[in-house]
Amino acid sequence: MTARKSYLGVFVVLVILLSSSFSGAKLTEADQTCLGCHEMEQTMKFGNGETLSLKVNPQEVEKSVHRIIGCSACHGFTADNHPQRSYKSRKEFSSLSARKCTQCHDAKESNIHEKLINESATKTACTDCHGAHAVKRVRELSKGNQYCLTCHNKELDVHYKDGYKEKTMVNEAVLNNSVHKNLSCVDCHVRVSSEDHPIREFQNKRDFSMVMAENCRRCHFDKYSRTLEGIHFKLLTQGNAKAPICSDCHGTHAIASARKDKLANAQKCEQCHKDIYAIYAKSVHGAALINENIEDVPICSDCHKAHDNAGPHTANFRISVPQTCASCHAKKEIMQKYGLSTKVIDTYLQDFHGVTMKFYKQYGQTEKQIAVCIDCHGVHDIVRVKNQGAAVVKQHLLKRCQKCHADATANFPDSWVSHYEPDFKKASLVFLIDLGYKIFIPFMIIGLLLQIVLHLWRYAVNR
Repeated sequence: MTARKSYLGVFVVLVILLSSSFSGAKLTEADQTCLGCHEMEQTMKFGNGETLSLKVNPQEVEKSVHRIIGCSACHGFTADNHPQRSYKSRKEFSSLSARKCTQCHDAKESNIHEKLINESATKTACTDCHGAHAVKRVRELSKGNQYCLTCHNKELDVHYKDGYKEKTMVNEAVLNNSVHKNLSCVDCHVRVSSEDHPIREFQNKRDFSMVMAENCRRCHFDKYSRTLEGIHFKLLTQGNAKAPICSDCHGTHAIASARKDKLANAQKCEQCHKDIYAIYAKSVHGAALINENIEDVPICSDCHKAHDNAGPHTANFRISVPQTCASCHAKKEIMQKYGLSTKVIDTYLQDFHGVTMKFYKQYGQTEKQIAVCIDCHGVHDIVRVKNQGAAVVKQHLLKRCQKCHADATANFPDSWVSHYEPDFKKASLVFLIDLGYKIFIPFMIIGLLLQIVLHLWRYAVNR
């Protein structure tokens, strides 16, 4: 029986092709009889109160691939035999009418079509995607994303083995606003085409997302390879399925540029790190971004990196902190906007801690602890060093000092001149001593050289 249907379908297609080549697009006399009524405005009412317009556009029928089949071949009506039928709903009418399609088109040739037709009583019917009177060939529909959207702009479901159902409806406006707007659906959904749409079964939605995320590396291999060095990928390899993948941060169809909206970028991290984000939101950096929309401040990915994000508790991450902070605090064009010193990194690297840290890094002794920026200023809870924040910074300082200097008192951090270069108003004693050395040392060197020259001159005269 199935073979007979297939042969019948092929026969009908051949007839259509031959007819379109050797005959015009004129409708038959029987069809014109049908259109005698159906060109006029009239409606059909269903049991649930819905209505359907019965008006047919002759131009659409003449351009359809079904134009030579005739109205009665699909509807089963003729001018002489036109029974009155009633239906509960518009969906029931579409579903029952679409069964006529299976007389010529074998649904079993495509798994996805067979599945949709079996569910058609409650979901979708052939005419929802291919149209009723203006039916077109598949190759005419498959331009860009329009072919896929003929089905995926409707309320369809995908079922997972764990019982979860998810809507497969895609908003075309979302696609057009995505950074992938110039790509087609099949660029990412690689096993799907206009000729083949296999049914793929997954245990749950997470399994599907993880499989789809693997397709990102086809275009973004440089970024994918960096993720292999990150803490998130390490968690995935250890069996933590909740660790973030590409689509968790970048989205699926509504993919936006991570560089354009820093706040939205930071809020992606909040999905997994809610407690840390809440602390960051109250810090000097987070408050400036969220409350004042200042995008010069760092967000999560600026410090932890986006793809090759290292574990923050490793020795290598800790020893790289000064360079991380320097990426903003050493830039004049940024610091000048807010009246901040660009010397903070230089002064740190010139004092005891900075010199020791460079020594440890040079000789590979990164496991040894030395005070870095986050020890004094905090990690996510960074506050202003002036006004109310000064007390918080001083508390951080004292606790950090006491790790190495057990007998440090509350006044111990005051002996440090901070990151600012001494002047007459700030640390005047240090400034005057430094100035004295700058005068005294050159004077001593010049005097020593003069003494040597005079000694040589006297030696030469006495000879």
